[in-house]
Amino acid sequence: MAASTALAPDTPAHTVDAFHRGRFWLVQPRQGHRAGMDAMMPSGFSGRLADFGAGAGAATLAVLSRCPEAHAVLVERSEEMAAFAAATLAHPGNAHLGDRASVLKADVTLAGRARHGAGLADNSFDFVVMNPPFNAAQDRATPDALRREAHVAEDGLFERWIRSAAAVVKPRGGLAAIARPEQLVAILDAMEGRFGDAEMLCVHPRPDAAAIRIVVRAVLGARGKLSIRPPLTLHGASGNEPTERTEMINNGLASLFGD
Repeated sequence: MAASTALAPDTPAHTVDAFHRGRFWLVQPRQGHRAGMDAMMPSGFSGRLADFGAGAGAATLAVLSRCPEAHAVLVERSEEMAAFAAATLAHPGNAHLGDRASVLKADVTLAGRARHGAGLADNSFDFVVMNPPFNAAQDRATPDALRREAHVAEDGLFERWIRSAAAVVKPRGGLAAIARPEQLVAILDAMEGRFGDAEMLCVHPRPDAAAIRIVVRAVLGARGKLSIRPPLTLHGASGNEPTERTEMINNGLASLFGD
């Protein structure tokens, strides 16, 4: 494990992990929210990206490592996780990416002038990706503060996050959100009248298992209907070995939506 001078001496225990076969590195808490398959959803992109709830920066760096023309702002309201994101960008293994990204400590649920004052100006991004907290407050509560903040959703969360996304992206800009299947209705309701031409992809752990995640992608101001893409199956029937497509995505050699 490498040390990071960007972190305070009392920072929680952390690891420094390689992704995309060493093309970028994450500095992330050992006991808090850690990046997994659900954060590694790069998409072919050229422009300015906002990563809402960026955590240690996995989703952003996955995009930057594949898209040499992309720039990004990692938006994180947690002081500790924003520090991990800054440490990630400062890691020597990310020197080739760090000048295309910055960290903004801000609450994406702010509205109007408060959001603008926090650094999230209207029509200032080409695309927003978001990985909001997954669990309802009564579901699987955890005593770990970082994990709880990353995983426990507040009522109306998708409405507030997607409202902010619609404000900060440019006309015909994009949105991609990852969530649990039971949150699809809340996502579609929040996108109504804002984003259209939506595509949904389900992520299954095995061919015979129900989906554990959904990824929804849409365009601001579009009016097309929802389409459902072929699913991603993470592992074969045995549940042990990742599928070829999973390996390609994990290693940054393919995008989730194939573009």
